[in-house]
Formats: sequence, structure tokens, C-alpha cells
Amino acid sequence: MLEDAIVSVLSESPIVYAHRGASAELPENTLEAFERAIYLGADAIETDVHVTRDGRLVLAHDPTPARTTKGRVARSIRESSFAEVRTWDVGDGLRIPSFEDALAAFPAVPFNVDAKEDRPDVIPLLLGAVRAFGAEDRVRIASFHGRNLRRARAMGWGGRLGMSREDVFLALFAPEAVCRRLTRGSDAAQVPPRAAGVDFTRQRTIDRLHARGFRVDIWVVDDPDVARTLLARGVDGFITNDPRAIVPAVRGL
Repeated sequence: MLEDAIVSVLSESPIVYAHRGASAELPENTLEAFERAIYLGADAIETDVHVTRDGRLVLAHDPTPARTTKGRVARSIRESSFAEVRTWDVGDGLRIPSFEDALAAFPAVPFNVDAKEDRPDVIPLLLGAVRAFGAEDRVRIASFHGRNLRRARAMGWGGRLGMSREDVFLALFAPEAVCRRLTRGSDAAQVPPRAAGVDFTRQRTIDRLHARGFRVDIWVVDDPDVARTLLARGVDGFITNDPRAIVPAVRGL
């Protein structure tokens, strides 16, 4: 069944996540960038959500569109209505979609969704949207804010969860019982190659996270040779701006 296939994709290794879509080729976090990424063979979309003034979830990495609109718009997403956000040109005439737009446009595609802010409380809106589309089995909720992940657990989220930075360091250094209690429900350490003095590409670090039961997804990997090296070390996921380059490397093509 399609649902079973979706469940297996999020737990498979290796998989390729398109970082904000095929953002090396098209404006990031647009439906067009997502479509290109899937065409190029990406297994899942990595994206980011913010909340508009009127409580709509939109896909954007930054709290303001200044970078993607080349300074034409400086007002923050939080201060703007959804109707206003939809008028912003983020490149090539493309527009910022809502999270619901993306779920509807790609009904069989897994999403790794980074809840970028913890105030206002994004989690009820995010869970509501996912549940409305029956998409619990194809969405992983991630966040740098441990508060967001704890909130999702408290609200009964039974789907996949990423790990905050604090969770990752618990997984590496805390006693196993403490790690299990404080990272309950999380399945993926999604990390840069290096952070806070830790090299997450080292074999020993990867093995430690695997031994604790977590997959290891590295961001951002755009070099095919780096992808091949990490693949040989057992890295599970490759979060890339450039699926055209990384999909063949990970697939051995």
C-alpha cells in the first residue's frame, strides 16, 4: 500500500532530503523547487514553517523575506497577513506557499518540517494541518527548540520527531536511561558536519548515535565525494541543496 511505502521511506537508509527543495536550481521553499527535487530523485522534502499574523503556516526559512526578496520586503512574516505574504516574489516570480499547499500538491511525498519559532506556538497549527491531511506517517517534525518537540509530544504527536541540539548532546554523552527519557519519540539526529566541537562525520560519533537508536542525517551535503564518504560510514540521510548531484552519488549511479 502507498501508506506503507511512505512509512518505509522515512525510516530507510540512505535517503536524500531536498533542502528547501532543489534550492540550488530554483528559489527555495517554493512548490516549484519541491517539484524539481522530486523529479531529480529526492526521497523527501526538508522545509521550514513560520506563522503569519493571522495564524497561517507558510514555508520560509527566515523570519523575514529580506534575503529571498533581495531586500524588497523587510517586514517579518509574523507581522504580515497570509494575503500579504502571498504577494511576495521570492525569485523568478515565484511565491511563498502555505504548508497546506505543499501537503496537497505532493500527497505521496514525505516532509521533514523544521518548526522555526517557539513563540507564537506553532505546534498546534502544525499538528492540525498534518492531521487534517492524514499525513502523520509522512511528516517528521524537527526543531532547534526543544520546547517545540516537548510540546508536540505533550499534544499526542505519534509521528516522527527530530532532535533539538540539546537532545543530540544527550544522545552522545548522557547515560542511556536519561537519554531515553528526555528524547522520547525522537528518531533522527539531524546535524551539520561539525558543531560545538563535535565532528558528526566521525565514525565513532555516527556509531554512538546509531547505538542509541537514532538515525544520522547530515546537512548540508552538496559535494558528491563527501556524500560517498559519509555513505560508507553509515550516514542515513543527506540533506542537500543539489539533488541533481547527490542522488546519483548516494544511489551509486
